Amino acid sequence: MLPNIPFLQKNKREDQSKVFVPSRRDFLKLGSLATGGLILGVNFQCSGPKGELVTFAPNVYLTIDSDNLVTLVAHRSEMGTGIRTTLPQIVADELGADWSKIKIVQAEGDEEKYGNQNTDGSFSVRMFYEPMRKAGATARQMLIAAAAADWGVDEAECDTKDGMVHHLGGKSASFGDLVGKLKDMPVPAAENVKLREFSSYNLIGTDVPIYDLKNITVGKAVFGADVDLPNMKIAVVKRTPVIGAKIISYNDEKALAVPGVVQVVKIEGSGFPPGLDKALEGVAVIADNTWAAIKGRDALEVEWDLGENQNYNSADQLAEMLQSTKGKGKVRRERGDFDGANSSASKKIERTYEAPFYAHATIEPPAAIAHVKADGSCEVWAPTQHPQWARGAVAGALGLDASKVKVNVTLLGGGFGRKSKPDFVVEAALISKAANAPVRVQWTRDDDLHFDFFHSQSAQRINATLDSSGKLTGWNHHTVFPAIGSTSSKEELHPSDGEMGLGCVDFPFDVPNIRIESHESTGNTRVGWLRSVSNIHHAFAIHSMMDEIAEARGKDPIENALELLGEDRDITFQPEMVDGEYPNYGEKIEDYPWNTGRMKNVIQTLKEKSNWTANKEAGKIMGFAAHKSFLTYVGCVVILEKGSDGKILIPEVHYVVDCGVAVNTDRIRSQFEGGSQFATSLATTSAITFENGQVQQNNFDTYQIIRMPASPKKIHVHIVESQIKPTGVGEPPVPPFIPALANAMYRMNGQRIYKLPFKV
Repeated sequence: MLPNIPFLQKNKREDQSKVFVPSRRDFLKLGSLATGGLILGVNFQCSGPKGELVTFAPNVYLTIDSDNLVTLVAHRSEMGTGIRTTLPQIVADELGADWSKIKIVQAEGDEEKYGNQNTDGSFSVRMFYEPMRKAGATARQMLIAAAAADWGVDEAECDTKDGMVHHLGGKSASFGDLVGKLKDMPVPAAENVKLREFSSYNLIGTDVPIYDLKNITVGKAVFGADVDLPNMKIAVVKRTPVIGAKIISYNDEKALAVPGVVQVVKIEGSGFPPGLDKALEGVAVIADNTWAAIKGRDALEVEWDLGENQNYNSADQLAEMLQSTKGKGKVRRERGDFDGANSSASKKIERTYEAPFYAHATIEPPAAIAHVKADGSCEVWAPTQHPQWARGAVAGALGLDASKVKVNVTLLGGGFGRKSKPDFVVEAALISKAANAPVRVQWTRDDDLHFDFFHSQSAQRINATLDSSGKLTGWNHHTVFPAIGSTSSKEELHPSDGEMGLGCVDFPFDVPNIRIESHESTGNTRVGWLRSVSNIHHAFAIHSMMDEIAEARGKDPIENALELLGEDRDITFQPEMVDGEYPNYGEKIEDYPWNTGRMKNVIQTLKEKSNWTANKEAGKIMGFAAHKSFLTYVGCVVILEKGSDGKILIPEVHYVVDCGVAVNTDRIRSQFEGGSQFATSLATTSAITFENGQVQQNNFDTYQIIRMPASPKKIHVHIVESQIKPTGVGEPPVPPFIPALANAMYRMNGQRIYKLPFKV
């Protein structure tokens, strides 16, 4: 079963949040945070994976101390997105707090206390924007009521700013001064809490530096490998060379002879399929230091039964997938009569597209610390995106109740979806139990590349038909790639509805005849979600083809997209789904419809901001694509030029982003700046291949990420001003960039690109 990732399975949420004064039991849970000030909890009620209503309480705590310090508990994981800043920023702005007096404390992984803590799927802000506003507004209203009563004035004449309650007549009081008057005050009913007018915000919609910036800059920030416990041992693992392989025997004599090595332990793996949250089969070398552990691992002698995937070759599978797209697949969406459009077409454009396996290649390889204690409990420190999943997986592996497992979340040196899977945390717990000591399991870069949960390789075929007037009459899209579900079940041969909803069945163009099909493919390794997931290959194929269609129609690519989007309207897709559902990233389609007007506005703004017409007339080489993912509308123009040495450079990129309310504009720009670099790597340098079941890439020399000279230079991020509900920004930068770059490359050298990665 897939975890609670909204874009992988249906996960409709009902926002029925309320603010409350915690009970004594809740208060005691706070521990050192409960310092005698005002404490407010936020109760979130969300429907579970199958639609049943589940209540998570309490979720987030707001504490105001008598010294005017506002403490907020960050229950999401920080990996560079700025979520530890952005969510508290919402509370602080609604509250009217002094940002310089905000303290943020990271929550441990605990579903009972904090509800959903999975930092994945670009949904943290959209899920918690309203509840965070309500929490701040409730506290503000209580502070105003206390001050107004003390002064004998009308509450309507008071407001909060910079940690103070101010009266129009000139009186003021700090939050800290009012704390003592609030303890016995009833919490106002939710229907009586009034949120601020958007125009009155001072933090929302502005640049707010990330909370951890100073500590990161000076090296004080704590990432996974920075945790150091008394008597802690270091472990590295010699894992199965082929996924599903089992150990026949091993000899640890030479490993134990390495100075510093103290113990060698076998880890029982889950076999095949490997699962998303299980440790792989392997032998762990435990030592006093990392170097000794690595040298001990090198000295291990292991005999393997390589299992059913020992002859797996990714190139052979890709060839089979490409061949399969020529036949009939499983129809996932259908409109009109594509066969009729195909038979009567005046022109047909049929193209196939390929993309490889990708690794996450986070700059910080996985690392986790576990301490299985004498009392049977286990404490973990880990850079995890999903602490609750880690908690549950550790509990299951150790045979404990989840209440016996505590997961402390460190900062993440990159995540991209890799660190939501808890396999490396489970390894640490199993090794700690065997060692009877706290243990840090440390992955090397080779480990990271060999044993990732890879983004699936893919093959696609698109057949587009045009009539005699040049109208696009038909669209037939075949897609095939190993499904994420195949990592847990051999029966998962087709992509899920969630994966198909990532840029494929949500084809928005107004074409009368559409048929979208998927094909079977087996999983022969561990696959998972990577930044923007299936949008990567779907957007590459679709928007590369749209550029070719524009050329066939004699249209400018931007004008072609605007025309084909048709009238301004909301699209639901569901009526055309065949034996499946359109999951819409876990949100109700009526709340977040696919609105062509918003996308057209993005494209028109992009045309203006990128100086498209003037640059085109001046002969600049440009490529364009526009794609909606994770409910966010994004347009991208990539500009190319040749350097003095003849190499192709990317001097300029323009993004236009409609993500609804832009809470922290600094973080949005940063996500798109980093997203363009990430996408350049996927497009031009990165690829994972398998031979005889084994990954052929070992480090950044063979699995390359973009280097500075080849990276985009000026990245302009134009944010559409909006008061519509916010959406995600971590993943949407990637999908439109790759086809925009490919389309620019075509204008540079006259060769269409159908395979990733390609040379620039």
